[in-house]
Amino acid sequence: MNEVTFNKGKIPETRLPDEDPLFEQEIKRIRVNQSADIRSMLLALASKNPESIGIWCVLGISSSEMMESYSYFRVAYHRGLDSLRKNGWRGSGFVRWEHVSNRYFLFALNQLAEISNEIGDHAEAERCSLFLRQLEPAWDQLQIDSL
Repeated sequence: MNEVTFNKGKIPETRLPDEDPLFEQEIKRIRVNQSADIRSMLLALASKNPESIGIWCVLGISSSEMMESYSYFRVAYHRGLDSLRKNGWRGSGFVRWEHVSNRYFLFALNQLAEISNEIGDHAEAERCSLFLRQLEPAWDQLQIDSL
């Protein structure tokens, strides 16, 4: 089912599908686990559902290595683009934070912008930042610390 709607300004708005609730519960269970092997547990979960945007974001958040985090957020971003296209997005329009199902994708895009800036890839940081604000114009007014 395509989740593209039009707002009053006739700009399309896409809503990503929700993560599978059982898979989301498993992600949350692993995140609160105090095991030293959390990375292996998350990677095992990713192998069961590699299309999940959420699992790649959580791997990015959980990593202590900046470039490893960057890689996971890059995968989350590309999985998000794939999902957007499958759900009717045609390269423009809004993807709003207010829809919980869009949050992993938007968060990943923000993290890519921030890490790109940190590693000196300022052109990529600017591209990601601009794209994020095109998708969610209210981004700068949102209070986002983490997922």
